[in-house]
Order: sequence, then structure tokens, then C-alpha cells
Amino acid sequence: MKALKIAGTALAAVIVIFALLLIVGVPSGFLTSAIQDRVEQQTGYRLTIAGSTKISLWPTLNVRMNDLTLQDPKERDTSRRATIGSVEADVTLSSLWSGRPQVSELVITKPVLYRQLLRERTLDGASRSTKSASESETVTIKHVKIIEGTIVATNTRDRFERRIEGISAHATIDADHRFKIAGTARTDSTPLKFDVSAAIPASPTGRQAVPVELTLEAPGLLRGPLSGKAEVRFNGPLISINNVAGTLGDGAFNGWASVDIGSKPLVKLDLDFQRLDLGSSNTDASAPSAQGWSEAPISLIGLNYVDAQVRISATQLNLGAAQFAPAAIDATLAAGVLKSSFANLGTYGGQASGEVIVDASSGSPSFAMHCDFVGVRALPLLTNLADFDRIDGKMQAKIAARSAGDSQQALMSNLSGTAFVVFQDGAIRGLNVAQMIRSLTASTLNGWQEQQEQATDLSQLSASFRIDHGQAVTTDLNLIGPLVKVTGAGTIDIGTRMMGFRVEPKLVMTTEGQGRTSDPVGFGIPVMIEGPWSHPRIYPEMQGILDNPEAAYSKLREMGKGLFGKDGGGLSGLLGGLSALNGNQPGSANSGNNGNGPLGGALGGNLGQALGNLLQQGLANGKSRSIPPRNGDQQPDVQAPTDKSPQAAPSPPPPEQSQAQNDAPQDSQAMNDVLRQLFNRQ
Repeated sequence: MKALKIAGTALAAVIVIFALLLIVGVPSGFLTSAIQDRVEQQTGYRLTIAGSTKISLWPTLNVRMNDLTLQDPKERDTSRRATIGSVEADVTLSSLWSGRPQVSELVITKPVLYRQLLRERTLDGASRSTKSASESETVTIKHVKIIEGTIVATNTRDRFERRIEGISAHATIDADHRFKIAGTARTDSTPLKFDVSAAIPASPTGRQAVPVELTLEAPGLLRGPLSGKAEVRFNGPLISINNVAGTLGDGAFNGWASVDIGSKPLVKLDLDFQRLDLGSSNTDASAPSAQGWSEAPISLIGLNYVDAQVRISATQLNLGAAQFAPAAIDATLAAGVLKSSFANLGTYGGQASGEVIVDASSGSPSFAMHCDFVGVRALPLLTNLADFDRIDGKMQAKIAARSAGDSQQALMSNLSGTAFVVFQDGAIRGLNVAQMIRSLTASTLNGWQEQQEQATDLSQLSASFRIDHGQAVTTDLNLIGPLVKVTGAGTIDIGTRMMGFRVEPKLVMTTEGQGRTSDPVGFGIPVMIEGPWSHPRIYPEMQGILDNPEAAYSKLREMGKGLFGKDGGGLSGLLGGLSALNGNQPGSANSGNNGNGPLGGALGGNLGQALGNLLQQGLANGKSRSIPPRNGDQQPDVQAPTDKSPQAAPSPPPPEQSQAQNDAPQDSQAMNDVLRQLFNRQ
């Protein structure tokens, strides 16, 4: 009886302990070594379990392991590894009795996969020898859940790191061996959404084709959802992707690809698109701001960690707001140097061809390009690429440029090379150049005097530039239009977006235009265009009057004939304009420019009066003696009388003098008086 009582007590104790084990769990540190051996045997990677491991038997068999690390035992570098916060698996008891474990759910919490980025390809990625599991040893997993996963790609030497964070995914394998995984993630501030499905063969073997379907949404990288189908083959580290077909946004594509992930990835890609949309469609995001070029850093160091051979063709290529049709681009990427070439690229009614080279192998990226444009419509191209909508017409251009820098500002400031541009049979939109030239007789112009309803027709606008450290210099600016002709030279500071030009404008005062026999009417004085290229200051170079007042008189008189009629009927307007011009000149009493102009305040109010008197005398006297030529002229010298008396008689002009010289003022005393007024002397 006593023995029975002891046995009953022992059995009750066993039942209590067993019940507690069912509820609380079984400490299972003794399973750790077995699990580690099995993982290394199947994958070649060593599993380290630094946290606790336990088994719970209720309501199902549950195994939980904490703080795991998986890495290659042959590598000393710990940057290539995977860490897991916890792994929890639910296993059916019936499958354990059968010897073929089935995991109904596997939950992986906070996994972090570290990937070392390489600059050079190595042989470390060769296939490692592993033991294949027999069918009886196979573990079936029906559902996998990943919570807050992260992929970290790093290069210690370059201090480079990129992350894909917030990975949450659900993966299932159904009875038909169809694998599906869907989830979300984010890279930087760009959200990602993916959905992948594959038909896994019942008895997978090496190099067997696996049908795969993919859907990807990345609003910050792609302008539309990507969906496609392909056949994937695995041959060690080489992944071959054949019979690719799908859609990107509204356009279909097809082709093939391969990826060698053994060490430094090598990507080969050949895709043909009906329509390919890249970049943002918002032109304001890509256009330079009014304050200047962006100083935000540009990092292209990621080009060092992948090699590629790519060919992309498209019936229509949309790059931001710019459109090209058709397009074919070949690109190679090796050792951080990207070379991209394109030929016969359809560009707004014309063609473009050239090459772009980006060298990111050093700390600061460098760029080089050469490009030819033929017969391109300038307005849509410049509007979409540079947000510049002022020139229309057919454009031809040859550009060869290079630069280096880690920001937009640095690239523009370091730009060097050559450029030649010709616009034909078009217009300068929003500007009336002829009206601007006439306005200069009255006041200095601030800005381009833009008016949307106005335009200046042009037969041709051409210029060639030599660029050095952001300074684009031209000496052959030439604008020819039906009513205007402008030649000149100057410099554009691309880095600071400033400009300084000295131009010689001429007006054509008849409807015969440039084709008439006589020359256009010159403004008489060079015009300066200085300041920000969006809002420059435009004014006559009045210093020319001081250098050669006689020539200035002659040209202003010629301009007076053209602009105000041969009889001088519009003279009062010119006189008022000259007075206004003098009052607004830099350095005058009424100047808003603090006396910093080319003429200064020395002329004061005498300039308008002096030139007005000079012009009045010239128009009133059709017969006059010649004006003494400047030094270097080949005309015979004529001595002006030294007598200050108004009665001094002029000597007759030589017979070989031209009619233009005979139109000069008859009384040289008037010229002397004018010169004294110009210099404010009595």
C-alpha cells in the first residue's frame, strides 16, 4: 500500500512537471549543436546562437531561438554576415513522428543582411561544396513572415553605406509548389512595393528553368509600375534571366538579362521598350533655380561596386520632360567608369549622336561628353531640358565639354570645352530687339523687356564659344533678322550665371530687309549687356563718345536719318531721348546707379545738349567741310581754323572727299564749341 502511494505521488509529480513543460517550454540548449551542424552541412555557413533556445509543446510544437548570427567560417571579415533578432517555428507533431518535419509558420524578426561591396571582381564567389539533403531530410515550410528586415551594403575603405530598411514580407508555398512573396520596404525616402511568384519544380535540379512573375512599384525611381515574366536559371552564382517580357508604365518591353553575384556583381542586359519613362516629369525639379545652381552633393561612388554591359532601345524615350524617338543607347560600366554612346537619336524632328563618359573611380566624379545636333527644333528641346523657352527655330550644334565636381555648382564652375550653335528660320520669343535698340536712345534698360506677345524673327543666330573653367567666351555672335542685325562678343560666366557682352546693333529701316543693297542703319555706339543672364542691364557704351566724338556725331546723324526721317522730323524725340539718357547715365545726378557707370558725372547735363546741338547743325547744313579723320585713317588731313571767331572762313574741301564727309557741319567753330561743352570747359 505504501509502495502504491509512493508510485502515485511520483506519477502525479511527473504529470505536473509535464504540464508545466507544455505551458512554459522546455529549455533546449542541448539542441543547439545539432541545429548548427545541420545548417552548416546544408549551406556551408556557420550558425551562432548567442541567445536562449527553447521548445514549447502547447498548443503546438514551437521552437524559438534568439540572437542568431550566420556567416562564412572561411572569412575573417565580419562585414559579410546575417544577424537575426529571433526565429520562431511552429512544427506539427504528426510530421515529427513521420520523420519529415513540416513547419506551418516561420517568423523571422529583425533580420539584418550585411553585404560587402567590392571594387574588383574576385574568385571568392566560387560555388562552395555543400551536402544536398535527401528527400527524407527535407524540411517543408508553408509560411514565412519577415518583420522589420534590413539589407546593408557597405564598403569600409570608401566609408560607403546604403540601406534597404523596413522590409516586411509574407512568403507562402502552396500544395502545387508555387512560391509567392509580397511585401514592402523603403530605400532612403523612397517606398518600395514588390510581389514575386515562382513555380518551383517538385524535384529541383541544377540549371532547371523556373518561371517567375514580378511586380514592382517604386515611385521615386520608376514613373510607373513594373510587371514582367521570365524564365530564371541558377548555375552557382550565375543567374540567367531569359524570355523577359512585361510592361513598364504604359509601355511593353522584352529582352534578356544575366547577373553574376559571385563577388562584384556583373550585370548584362538587353531590353527593347515600346515606351520608356525615366526620371521625374516635373520640369521644375530638374531646372536650375533662380538663385543659382544647386550645391547639394552629387555622389556617384555606387558606380564602383557593379560592372555592367547594357543595351537599351526604345520606340520612345522620355527622360524627365524631354522626349526622344527612336532611341538606342549602349553603355558599359567597369572600374567605376561609365561610357554611354548613342547614334541617330531621334530628337524633336532632328537627330543627335554622341558619347557621355562619367568617371566615378576617384573621390570627385568627372564628366566628358561630345554631342552633335542636326535639324532639331530648339524650342521644345531647350524648354524640356533647361526650362529655356525664348528661342525657336531649327538648331544645329556641336558640343564638346568636360568638367569635374561633386555638386551642380562645382560642375558648372569647372566646365571647359567648345560649343558651336546655329539657330535658323525662327524667332526670339518675348523680345522685340528692334524696339529695344530704339529704346536705348531714351534710357538704360534693366532686363530683357520681355513681353509674351512680342517676338523678333531671325534668319540666323550663331555663335561659337570657347569654355574654360565655366567662362564661355565668344567673338563671333551674329544675329540676322528681317529688321535687325546684331554682331558682338562677350563672356558668359556659367558658374555665376552672369554675362558681359559688347554688341553692335543695326536696324534695317525698309521692308527689303537684309537683302537690300545699302547697309543697315547702325546705332552708332556699342551696346553693353551686363549682369545676371536672366535680368541684365543694357545700355550704350558712352565711353565711345569721349574716344571719338566726331565719329559718334557722324553715326548718330546717320541713325537720325534712318530712325527720324531724312528731314529730321523726329528730331525732337531724339533730343528728348538724349537728355533722358544723359540723366539716367551712371554717374549723373539723376542716376540710380551711384555713379558707377562708364561716363560718370563729368558730362552732367551737357551731353544731351551738346549732341543735340551737334545733330541740329548737321541736319541743317547739307554742305560742309570734312571732319578730321582719326589717327590711322588714310584720308588727307584738313586743318580746322584756330580762330575762335564765328566769322572764320573754312578752307574748301579737297575734291576727292566723299559725300558723307561733305555732310559734316560747315562751321568747325560749332565742333569746337561742342567739344568744350562735352568736357565742361569754356
